Amino acid sequence: MRGRVSAVTEEGGSTTPDPSYDVGAGADAASRGPADMAATSAAATAPGTVPTATAAAAESAQAAPRRRWRDDLRLLRRRDLGLVLVSRLVSDFGTGIAPIALAFGVLALPGGNASALGVVLLCAALPRVVFLLLGGVIGDRVRNRARLMAIAEAAAGAAHLAAGLLFLTGHATVPALAVLAVVGGSAASIYYPTSTALVPQLVSGQDLQSANALMRLSTSVAGILGTAMGGVLVATVGPGWGLVVDAATYAASAVLLTLVRTRSRSDQRDGSSSMLADLAHGWREFTARRWVWLIVLLFSISNFGFTVAIGVLGPVLSLDAYDGAPSWAAVMVSFSLGTLVGVVVAMRLTPVHPLLVGMLAQMVVAAPLVAMAVPTSLPLLIAVSFVCGVGVDIFEIMWITTLQQHVPPESLSRVSSYDWFGSLALTPVALAVAGPLSSWLGLQGALWVCAVLGTAACLGIFDPQIRRLRARPS
Repeated sequence: MRGRVSAVTEEGGSTTPDPSYDVGAGADAASRGPADMAATSAAATAPGTVPTATAAAAESAQAAPRRRWRDDLRLLRRRDLGLVLVSRLVSDFGTGIAPIALAFGVLALPGGNASALGVVLLCAALPRVVFLLLGGVIGDRVRNRARLMAIAEAAAGAAHLAAGLLFLTGHATVPALAVLAVVGGSAASIYYPTSTALVPQLVSGQDLQSANALMRLSTSVAGILGTAMGGVLVATVGPGWGLVVDAATYAASAVLLTLVRTRSRSDQRDGSSSMLADLAHGWREFTARRWVWLIVLLFSISNFGFTVAIGVLGPVLSLDAYDGAPSWAAVMVSFSLGTLVGVVVAMRLTPVHPLLVGMLAQMVVAAPLVAMAVPTSLPLLIAVSFVCGVGVDIFEIMWITTLQQHVPPESLSRVSSYDWFGSLALTPVALAVAGPLSSWLGLQGALWVCAVLGTAACLGIFDPQIRRLRARPS
């Protein structure tokens, strides 16, 4: 994807090419040790050729012995991985409730509309973007990443509890909710890049993809239950109680994370370098891999469309065309069910070219946005949201595992933070323009713009290095 580029080592010198690429596909940092080939020499691509998607996908299917279900489920016996999985399950259950509760709570306020909701979501998104890089540096510096994640969860829980109490007492206002959203967004900026780097401390080798899949499985199950519960809570007892329940899940997650014991970090940085030097090192690691930055760039554009459509315009559409919160909850539950199926499929895959498989799976990612723009019937929107969910989680597992396999562990939080930063960089802009865009083009016109932007992620399939990048299972 990036040609024959030499990655930058810890000291800043160039390194030799990484044999985990096909000849002519590019180079990686050899300072991480020689990579094990994931396929036989017969499966390798000849120099100068580009495998077709069909051929490469077929090659991927024969890449390695298939894992059995009991091999994957055996990972649940590992105490610390189990604690992290349960923590994620509980936290993501609340996370499924929160968007519905917050969206319909804001829309129910006096003068509540798409612009007001956009302001609150913007205040949550801005610190996620602004502080993500700092969160990556902190995640690579701390001795105990799980403890740092627990602190972030506790802070987010406090913010959501305060927001819920404001709704329950009748004192909720857009400015107050916006301030609390800043706190929650800041906590997320530390949690997410740190969580990506925590998993390789708990498992390694061929267990890594399965562990990532189990994490996504936990997220999917929690998303289904949480989103359904969010619709029920909003329709019965109101958004305030939904946010209170969400806050309780953050607290439980924080407690579980404090119990996690990770292996000692031989890769831990001594803290002698400055924050700016650490950020610069992370940037070099990020830009040295074109398959990383190109995918992040494309998803940044795609996420712009999804943020506007799913975050703001979807609830408005649900109020106008369907029956409000229950309908929108059904769409979100269907998406979560799709991600659950996507996890199950990904757990059975051992591809030679994981990013190729991931990109093929997410080619349908913009289907829900098109269905919303038409607009279609609610059953059809629910169906295409399910298909989208399948593709999204197959890609997500392939992507996270590939990052963990190819990025040095001492730099993984920072590279992950650049990944999150790039993917979410346009989110604040999207939330800021969602209301004006809807007013200018009308709801359906704005949704069509979102649908076009949402297809940007699919363009990565045309880059040869994304298609050729090989798995590094050891």
